[in-house]
Amino acid sequence: MNTPFQNALSQLERATKLVSFPADFLKRIAQPNRQIRVSLPVNMDNGTLNIYEGYRVQFNNARGPYKGGIRFHQDTDMEEVKALAFWMTLKCAVANIPMGGGKGGVTVNPKELSETELEALSRAWMRSLVDVVGPQKDVPAPDVNTTPEIMAWMADEYAKRTGDTTGAVITGKPLEAGGSQGRATATAQGGFYVFEALKEKLGLPEVCKVVIQGFGNAGEHAADIWTKAGHKLVATSDSKAAIRNPEGLDVLALYEHKKATGSVAGFAGGETFERDELLYQECDVLIPAALENQIREDNVDRLRAHIVLELANGPTTPEADDRLFARGIAVIPDILANAGGVTVSTFEWEQNVKHEHWSEEDVFAKLKSIMHQEAQLIFHRSQDLHTDLRRAAFVIALERLEQAMKI
Repeated sequence: MNTPFQNALSQLERATKLVSFPADFLKRIAQPNRQIRVSLPVNMDNGTLNIYEGYRVQFNNARGPYKGGIRFHQDTDMEEVKALAFWMTLKCAVANIPMGGGKGGVTVNPKELSETELEALSRAWMRSLVDVVGPQKDVPAPDVNTTPEIMAWMADEYAKRTGDTTGAVITGKPLEAGGSQGRATATAQGGFYVFEALKEKLGLPEVCKVVIQGFGNAGEHAADIWTKAGHKLVATSDSKAAIRNPEGLDVLALYEHKKATGSVAGFAGGETFERDELLYQECDVLIPAALENQIREDNVDRLRAHIVLELANGPTTPEADDRLFARGIAVIPDILANAGGVTVSTFEWEQNVKHEHWSEEDVFAKLKSIMHQEAQLIFHRSQDLHTDLRRAAFVIALERLEQAMKI
């Protein structure tokens, strides 16, 4: 199987066959500006010393400071982080926000750490990278397995080391530490605004049957947002099991069940089944909200969805993209569908820099305007180029990046 970065470069190559770009620009945009690998020593609760490997990839800052999350995951490595940083570069260009693209990570299973150890690891990451991040340089954010509390520890460590107390070095912080209203639900909310903008154009019914892979942060919020808008969540999954109910799952009750038991398995309001079968449930909207490479050439033909909306980063391989396009199944790509998170992160950064605090109503009004406008633009470009939404989004992002790099 290709690495995530190989998939990213394949997506780039496919998009640039539709519209011509200068060869030198394509060489530059295919490689990160900087890759940083750091050793993170942590004194464990039992008195031993563990050394964790951390990463930061600063891909492109032609449109503004590097921007992108930090993930704590046992499978995280430099290749994954590099791909995510590339996608962030394009995502910020798609949303037309004044940010570049970056990404960070640590190879660790955070579930195996105590709170004290987790704080020590978070502060060690910031200490190791304090010279290369900053409000006008590189602005990290949360990602897989990182929380507002972790962001607050990192912001505090940065303030201690530099004296900068604006909090603008990092986004996704708790409200009391300078976070933005609406940030917790921004990824899912942005995805929903894109869905609303394209729903009629993609031939979806008034009430949609929705399947969500991943009942974590983005997935839980998506389930809540879609069902409150009148749609039905007919199946979802976590890392242990999947649950389904063709009449619709009670999202609040399911959330409480998972909180109490640690999994969706055994929820009384539905049927538990193998999580690997989740992608193949019949639905109008399939929302991958987990990890990369979930929809592949070896399983894509089993999908029974009308559209795929990618809240996860890189869940569909290029080969699977082609098969879905040939079957008439639209894929709303990650660099559009999940751009709500980085957009509201940018709002948080702006509020910190200006010493302002916006209401949730203002935040979501600004987010909706951006997501609707860019979704419409990408849809119409896909029609003009007779291509899928991903390649159209890439073309628009690359045009904006080329212009910025010329300047």
